[in-house]
Amino acid sequence: MLALSHTTVNALDAHAQSVWWADLLGYHEDPDDPNEPGHEECMIHSPDGSHRILFIDVPDAKQSRNRVHFDLRPVDRGRDAEHERVLGLGATDVEDRRTPDGKGWFVMADPEGNEFCILRSDDERRAAGDL
Repeated sequence: MLALSHTTVNALDAHAQSVWWADLLGYHEDPDDPNEPGHEECMIHSPDGSHRILFIDVPDAKQSRNRVHFDLRPVDRGRDAEHERVLGLGATDVEDRRTPDGKGWFVMADPEGNEFCILRSDDERRAAGDL
């Protein structure tokens, strides 16, 4: 059996990506090992410490669609409001996968082009009878 240690994301600028994703997710760096500009590896931690994301500098830009991506569920607002907030942080739209019945999701990209999805919140899923 294995336990997941952390999720690793290749980046052109590990520090910038760690700051962007920490802002997006409400994660934080380790105060005893702060992330600094120019660091080749930058780790961020979830508020409860249960998940970590490590950004590592690589010399080449993203070439094609991600094989792995984050599916993110809003916790304090709906999907569409969260989509607007994330756009304001510098993400871009890749594809609008919302359906006429209010279900579906947004496919977005971070500042380096890595895709992720914004799903419906649990409240939205509950209101639609999906929970």
